[in-house]
Amino acid sequence: MRAAVVRKTGGPEAVEVLEVPLPEPGPLEVRVKVAAAALNPADSAVWAGYFGPMPEVDHTGLGLDAAGTIDAVGPGVLLAVGTPVIVFDAPVLRPTKAQAEYLVTDLNSLAPAPEGMDPTLAATIPLNATTASLALDHLPLRPRDTLLITGAGGAVGGYAVELARTRGVRIIAQGRPEDEEYLRARGATWFVSRDEEPGAAVRRLVPEGVDGVLDAAALGAPAMAAARDGGVYVSVRLDVLPAPERGVVVRHTAAGPDAPRLAYLSALAEVGVLTPRVAQVYPLAQAAEAHARLARGGLRGRIVLVP
Repeated sequence: MRAAVVRKTGGPEAVEVLEVPLPEPGPLEVRVKVAAAALNPADSAVWAGYFGPMPEVDHTGLGLDAAGTIDAVGPGVLLAVGTPVIVFDAPVLRPTKAQAEYLVTDLNSLAPAPEGMDPTLAATIPLNATTASLALDHLPLRPRDTLLITGAGGAVGGYAVELARTRGVRIIAQGRPEDEEYLRARGATWFVSRDEEPGAAVRRLVPEGVDGVLDAAALGAPAMAAARDGGVYVSVRLDVLPAPERGVVVRHTAAGPDAPRLAYLSALAEVGVLTPRVAQVYPLAQAAEAHARLARGGLRGRIVLVP
């Protein structure tokens, strides 16, 4: 089978598509025939060497998100071959991952795909929606509490807006000016531009500061400045956590496999509560070009590879 891999760290040009052995599922594992796989910043971290030198292996695979159908099952698996699924393939350094023709994963990493949804859209759900959901769980917010979501026009931030709306939270969405109409339609109560200092912009709307901050844009201390004294700040990146002050609780969230949560998020997408967005679709053969486009940034929605 073909798979997008990295044999040495560097830039996106380090991404190659190689012929590799077809993986076989073990106990409580399934093999998925991949229909689409989304690109995420975590993929860039692999080829850029963020996770350290390459281990003593020939290559490391890429991709945490996939949509496809079950192709084979290992011992102890009762799911039927042909079942459409979405997958959160969380382990980072493995020989092959989601950006491949086939993927082997365990039962806790997959969920039924949203019925009737194009796989290119469904593939954008697992990592980003799970991260948004888990981050909101770290914020003990009640209906009508106030929440700032930075980077609300991005993949994690956009899902966070839609999920926060289901909890009755009043949302201040921060993003590009051109994102405002979209974010208000998704459930934002207020909008502030990313061109403004977030603390000052938010306090014009909520003078005492918001009850919670979900910092999907990884702004760090400038975003925490929008929280009220004794509020809660949650970041999706460990390297930008600010020092606690004013009694603000500082937390970090890192998503992992969670089949029940993923199934719930898939169901929300199926009924239109969550809105997957795809910016561009590339064939697997052009994986290096797709990763180069990811590195340039500026897109709304995920880049997706199709075998």
